[in-house]
Amino acid sequence: MALSDPLGDMLTRIRNGQRAHLDSVECPSSGPRKSVLGVMERAGYIRGFSETQLQGHQATLRIELKYHDGEGVIRTLDRVSKPGRRVYAGISDLGRVSSGLGMYIISTSHGVLSDQEARTQNVGGEILCRLF
Repeated sequence: MALSDPLGDMLTRIRNGQRAHLDSVECPSSGPRKSVLGVMERAGYIRGFSETQLQGHQATLRIELKYHDGEGVIRTLDRVSKPGRRVYAGISDLGRVSSGLGMYIISTSHGVLSDQEARTQNVGGEILCRLF
């Protein structure tokens, strides 16, 4: 079955996995998914991720979820830019998430970056998702 929003599917799997208190979740592998997971890992929202290739099948990403005192580290995980409605923001238009406690993940000309990294490099782009 073809997915119309693969990134949104991955975010939903992460949200559902944390609500069920799973140690890890799996999803099909792709370049954009790995880029977003790399930003989430650098920011400390997940413990890590790994890619496994089964013979004759599509590669799979195993995402290790992170908990603190029994609560999921990710409180809110929302898709901002969707296939039917893309959301772009320049660096001056980019606001703060929960007074700076959360972050946006942005697809820029310099790759997929957190909002803090985008401000440092002074680039804007498509806002993929919001984490808190």
